[in-house]
Parts: sequence; C-alpha cells; structure tokens
Amino acid sequence: MDIQVGDVLKLKKQHPCGSKEWEVLRAGADFRLKCQGCGHQIMIARRQVEKNIKEILPKA
Repeated sequence: MDIQVGDVLKLKKQHPCGSKEWEVLRAGADFRLKCQGCGHQIMIARRQVEKNIKEILPKA
C-alpha cells in the first residue's frame, strides 16, 4: 500500500471518541497516527494498519 505522511486513513473500527479518521504522522515499519477527533496519538504496526484500513483520503 502506498501510504504517505499527511494522508488521512479511514479505519474499520472507531476510536472511543467516535472518530474513524486518523492522520499519518510517521510511516515505516510502524505508523504514528493522530486521531482527527480528539488528537490522541498512537504507534501501531504497519501490518495491523493495512489490515484495518477502509479508505485512504489523500493530502488536502
């Protein structure tokens, strides 16, 4: 998958705040994602992110 820093990912499951959209802050073997709803940041393995992606929204 071609995921770049700045892309917004729409995932299958929602964050507890209710948002399903995450901004990519770092890409590599792991991703750093920022929740678009509450601003919470997480580090997550590439394999897990690619499995849970529903849609990739390109940079604005």
